[in-house]
Formats: sequence, structure tokens, C-alpha cells
Amino acid sequence: MTMTPLARATARVSLVAVWLLTAVVSLSGGQGQVLLNSAGVDARWHSWLITGGACVDALLGLALWRWHRRRLYLVSAAAMLAMTMAATVLLPRLWLDPLGCLLKNLPIAALLYLLHEDAPA
Repeated sequence: MTMTPLARATARVSLVAVWLLTAVVSLSGGQGQVLLNSAGVDARWHSWLITGGACVDALLGLALWRWHRRRLYLVSAAAMLAMTMAATVLLPRLWLDPLGCLLKNLPIAALLYLLHEDAPA
């Protein structure tokens, strides 16, 4: 499958924006601590988890901006799946959030699949 250049660019830019903006919001919003508190996560882990997650988000966003490679889309999908599973275990109610905290990962997975199929090996 080959995407048109415009479709490829649109898909990549949207994923880059999601990853990079999620990193920024994670570090600046304070919502992460609220979520971790409500999940019962010990406060000593909050900074590590939030900073670590933001770093992963930022690195993936920058990598997706730079490269169009199958391996990168697999790594991105694995990270998204791991974060989704962790959130599901800690706060399953996020699946019912009206703003789609976890539901947004379904179209992200679809975009990652389409880009993976389009990318060179």
C-alpha cells in the first residue's frame, strides 16, 4: 500500500503533534499527578512516571518527525499499547472519559498501521 504524499505528511504531522504536545502537557499540566493520586500510586513515583512518560512521548514525536520507517511505527505502537494497558489497569474508567483519554488511541493505532504499511523496511 502506498499513501499519497499529502496523506503521508498529514498522518505523520498529526502523530508528531500528538506525541510532542502530550509531552509538553504532561510536564506542565499537573493532571498527571491528579490521575496518579486517584489511581493510588505512591507520590514518590509521580515525578519519575510523569517525566519518564513525557520523555518517551517527546522522543517518539521527534523520531516520527525525522524518520518514516516501519521499525519506528512498531516502536510507537508498542509504547502506545504499553501506556494504554498501564492506564487501563490503573484507571479503567478513562475508557469512559467523554474527551476520549484512551479512546483516542484507537485512531492513533490505525494511523500507525497505515504508516507502517507505507514505510520502507
